[in-house]
Amino acid sequence: MGLFQFVKDAGEKLRNLGKDDKPEVKPEVADPGQTAEALSSLVGNMGFEVSDLRIGFASGRATIYGEAGSQETREKVVLLIGNTNGVAEVEDLMTVANRPETVMYTVVSGDSLSKISKEHYGDPMKYNMIFEANRPMLSHPDKIYPGQVLRIPPLEQMA
Repeated sequence: MGLFQFVKDAGEKLRNLGKDDKPEVKPEVADPGQTAEALSSLVGNMGFEVSDLRIGFASGRATIYGEAGSQETREKVVLLIGNTNGVAEVEDLMTVANRPETVMYTVVSGDSLSKISKEHYGDPMKYNMIFEANRPMLSHPDKIYPGQVLRIPPLEQMA
């Protein structure tokens, strides 16, 4: 998919995660090696299917390698990593079977999922499709923030 820019100081903070830890409150980690390991654990703990997952991290840039089980998983992994505090860029080098790519949308002040849905689908009532497409990164449809990047899948992918 390429290189994506994110707001470095937005999103949840990261910590080293053990196998049984859940990604919730995360104090920052300074060591890039530990950060790469913690980002990998975060992806694994969210249950995303990515075989041969490898994540590199240096100077605010995360580079993701592996094979995602679907285009949706690929996009969600990019968003999960990018919407983590301390990550300014995500270089996506993952592979996946051919699927239509979704739009990556950066939330601006005054946005709501209904407003974004009307803009992209022509129907504000399809906001739940955007919400579901961004779970588990979104916990509630009203909890989005400026600078957050969301995936807006094509309607045919949601059928």
